[in-house]
Amino acid sequence: MDAIIQSLALELDRSPQHVQNVVELIDQGATIPFIARYRKELHGSMDDQLLRQLYDRLQYLRGLQARKEEVKASIQNQEKLTDELAAAIDAAATLAEVEDLYRPYKPKRRTRATVAREKGLGPLAELLFARGPAVVPEQEAEPFLNPEQGVETVDDALQGARDIIAETLSDDAEIRKSLRELYLRRGMVLSQAADKEPEDTVYRLYYDFKCPVHSIQGYQVLAVNRGEREEVLKVSVQLDSETARVTVRRAAVPGAACMEQVRQAADDAWERLIQPSIERESRALLTEQANEGAIHMFALNLKPLLMQPPVKGKVTMGLDPGYRMGCKVAVVDGTGKVLDTAVVYPTHGPRQKEEAISKLSQLVLRHGVEHIAIGNGTASRETEQTAVELIHRLGGKLSYMIVSEAGASVYSASKLAAEEFPQYDVNLRSAVSIARRLQDPLAELVKIDPKAIGVGQYQHDMPQARLGEALNGVVEDCVNAVGVDANTASPSLLQRVSGLTAATAKNLVAYREANGPFTARRQLLKVPKLGPKAFEQCAGFLRVPESQSVLDNTAVHPESYSAAEKLLAACGYTLADVKAGALAELKARAEAAGLEALAQTCGVGVPTLADIIRELMKPGRDPRDELPAPILRTDVLEAKDLKPGMELKGTVRNVIDFGAFVDIGVHQDGLVHISKLPQRVRHPSELLSVGDVVTVWVIEVDEKKNRISLTMKKPQ
Repeated sequence: MDAIIQSLALELDRSPQHVQNVVELIDQGATIPFIARYRKELHGSMDDQLLRQLYDRLQYLRGLQARKEEVKASIQNQEKLTDELAAAIDAAATLAEVEDLYRPYKPKRRTRATVAREKGLGPLAELLFARGPAVVPEQEAEPFLNPEQGVETVDDALQGARDIIAETLSDDAEIRKSLRELYLRRGMVLSQAADKEPEDTVYRLYYDFKCPVHSIQGYQVLAVNRGEREEVLKVSVQLDSETARVTVRRAAVPGAACMEQVRQAADDAWERLIQPSIERESRALLTEQANEGAIHMFALNLKPLLMQPPVKGKVTMGLDPGYRMGCKVAVVDGTGKVLDTAVVYPTHGPRQKEEAISKLSQLVLRHGVEHIAIGNGTASRETEQTAVELIHRLGGKLSYMIVSEAGASVYSASKLAAEEFPQYDVNLRSAVSIARRLQDPLAELVKIDPKAIGVGQYQHDMPQARLGEALNGVVEDCVNAVGVDANTASPSLLQRVSGLTAATAKNLVAYREANGPFTARRQLLKVPKLGPKAFEQCAGFLRVPESQSVLDNTAVHPESYSAAEKLLAACGYTLADVKAGALAELKARAEAAGLEALAQTCGVGVPTLADIIRELMKPGRDPRDELPAPILRTDVLEAKDLKPGMELKGTVRNVIDFGAFVDIGVHQDGLVHISKLPQRVRHPSELLSVGDVVTVWVIEVDEKKNRISLTMKKPQ
């Protein structure tokens, strides 16, 4: 373990003691959000992303260590484990290096070398390969002729010996390591169309594609991989053959008793055994790196999407557009409770459109609707035009926003939706979900598999378990960063809270339904199967607004209540002042008293004290409120209205390797290519996040291909 701790500390540039503390907390069952928020003194205030990176690397290094022990045990069972080999295995930094060292001892299927050894040609191979005076191969091969074993000629014997030498060279860890590094430094990824006369497809950029391995982008790797799977492309990773042969020969030939035979064996080892294997490994490595990059990008996009500012407390109408089945309508109150539903048909003709506007007007006036959320799927543009006409007729007192309906159909057909809305059909559930996405994106989107939210690229090509793990971690971090009302949250939201599971979340809801709202955090301990350990993990993230103690509605953990009270007393305040919001000078008074001394008085560390001060000054605060508000529109804009040079405000919908897609209020998102960002960056995520409100200028509109090109560089 000490070696793993040291390795992690070096990789993350953190003290070994802090890393050791985190590992111990993880092994004790603490969650990442809990560690990040309530154990800052133990880990030096690492953020949740760094802690998750530490966790991932810890799992890898532990797996690597376990594999090393398995390999050494296997070689030991063969009585071939030397001190030197054991040391080399222990020193290996990657699984690939461990497998290279294990390769000569790994049980193999029947090979040409195996057959040659069975024919008794092993000693001949050793003789030819040995360092020493030159020998005449034909003379040395004579004693090994054995017609009964199929060794009828000298050439047969020499061929068998070369097969053994070739396999020996192929199993050499140093040779493989050198060639692997050479592939990564000087290899080329080649992609060609599978057909001689290919059709014009999305893969046309890769019909004659060539790129060095060291500079190929992740999205390009994923694109050619998918094109190959769909049999549109032929893909290979190539290395100059002569360069590779020389590398193998240098390791094998000098000093050999029969250099010509060994040279032939070295060339055969490269072409027949090493090259196909290293090419597969190189492609696997490129794919793994591309997958990790895409998963990281997906997670990076998901967080700001989930953390979009909610439009709280407003009666909202959700419109789920459609042609044949009509536009599904749901009106929800400020808490998300369904008030009314309907189906209208604005796309079926002028009369039906007029009827739709009339029906929607009645719903708006009856329920006091203030905002309209429109799904961005099929018939979204026509529905948006209908909504704008409605707004104009009602005197402009309404506003609307196009929201992503990714995953809405998945949710509406799920068991969860059926349990939540048994009285509504699948289509109306989708309209409810769209309305709630505007009101509280986080609370609604947690009901959907993160992979279905649609803010990444090639997500269906990713290793699904790894993608799910990464995205679920993002959801967990977001939910716990915001906090959850224990008396109103759905089971879907509660099960994302640190320390809670699907079972304890359902138990919590069942308990409050049977016994009424919680009136204190300590009551959570009465929930079946929610014991002290789970309470420790979840308590700080669950809010109880109905409690008489204002601290129960903050992110201050119950274990720090006494510290909070001591802090207030030392600064001349009481809990009543917290409830009244009269702590404007708390931070200044604490700093005047000296944070170090005050922390010691309160019995906590300085980071925890700083968190307590922040919470007491804004009890029950929502971090999302500090972000730019979403753009709500009252008029429609169409692609034909766009002109080059036009300045627009837009919302970033997706950040990808080569740019970002921006919603500018027309049906089609526009692309800001990485070259059109206001400053030079290695990746667009350095400047942009999903949900950012940005100023863009139109470069070009291609209505035929449904493409809008934008720039963030102000025209001169």
